[in-house]
Amino acid sequence: MDIATLSLVHAILEEKGIRRAAKAGNRPASSVSAALKRFEAAIAVPLVRREGGILVPTLEAQSRMQDLAAANRAIQLLLSPAATGPLNTVPSISLTALERFVTVARSGSIRGAAKIAGTGQPQLTRQMADLERDLGYDLLIRSPSGIACTEEGLAAMPIAESLLDIWQRLSRASGDRFRRTAATWRLGSVMPLGPESEIARMLAVLTAEWRRTHPREPLFISSTTADELIAGLKSRRFDVVLLDLETFPAEFEGRLISRAPLALTGHASLFDRHGADLHALLQSNPIAVPSRKSGLRQQAEQFIGETLGEHERSRLAITEVDSIPVILNLVMNHGYLSVLPESSTARVRNGPAMRRLGAGFMQNLCLVWQKNALSRQAGEAMLAMMLATAIESESPNHAAIP
Repeated sequence: MDIATLSLVHAILEEKGIRRAAKAGNRPASSVSAALKRFEAAIAVPLVRREGGILVPTLEAQSRMQDLAAANRAIQLLLSPAATGPLNTVPSISLTALERFVTVARSGSIRGAAKIAGTGQPQLTRQMADLERDLGYDLLIRSPSGIACTEEGLAAMPIAESLLDIWQRLSRASGDRFRRTAATWRLGSVMPLGPESEIARMLAVLTAEWRRTHPREPLFISSTTADELIAGLKSRRFDVVLLDLETFPAEFEGRLISRAPLALTGHASLFDRHGADLHALLQSNPIAVPSRKSGLRQQAEQFIGETLGEHERSRLAITEVDSIPVILNLVMNHGYLSVLPESSTARVRNGPAMRRLGAGFMQNLCLVWQKNALSRQAGEAMLAMMLATAIESESPNHAAIP
């Protein structure tokens, strides 16, 4: 870790944006973004989430803000002896270099400090010279009798030790968290239609079977949209994800689990009123669909695009709701239409009327995991359990993929 990264991460959380932090720190936006990723990787915790165009600190980030603010103040003090004006750019000085400076200062010799640090004397000498160059002032006085600190070096020692203590707290908290969660497998899934849905049943059986066969490796399951799941897989927030997409990014591995027909759903009275006239049905009633982050929304848009012309589509009343149970309630009780999996909707008690879409409109479920041996092992174990579940429930309306 280095002081530039600490300073930039503090600026990102304060400014709530990469570009604003880049401007404040006189850095390219790409460098600021890289600093955030570097810090998140070091502490194994996501610090921000996007809400519209704004970066919002996570709860983990908020719990670390006090330490990050203290680190930023210490960095400003460390750089102040050489500053001739406002400090806009913080050099990339590693905390290891500061730690070795403290060791040199306390031992009184390069030779003794090199032995303590487990490094060579020439390497440590160069490191101290580089540190003084980056700070812009001398820290040490070299003489035949040993090493002494300059006045600035004496002032820098407690600041360096403070920064090292802050980083130890940050990394220790993350280390404790990692030890608690190292054995936990994190599965992200698209949102099930409800407790009767195929996804909900599949995940419940997987959870029970996983607990039976992997008692020392807990399984954590979280539901969100396909786009968020892919982002979570990239940031390693998830180890394995269940997507409602037929294809997935090539940087991952995975398998298609099942394909289920989709249906246009609505209250029976709507179908009775309009009969087979899909144009009139779609244009006369509001439509509830998930956001574009969802694979189900992509299928719904394809169906609407093939059914209506451009002018007709522009007049539709579409409501975005990233909650399948809420969409189902709108369909059953408030006169909305939607595109939902036929097999799952059929299990709903007193459910809505349905009209199956064409053969090309399917809910495809893929299990996807990171390209590494450990994730592959866990993903394939989950895949076997979920395929067994899907095959047991196979019907003409639902096809498991062997």
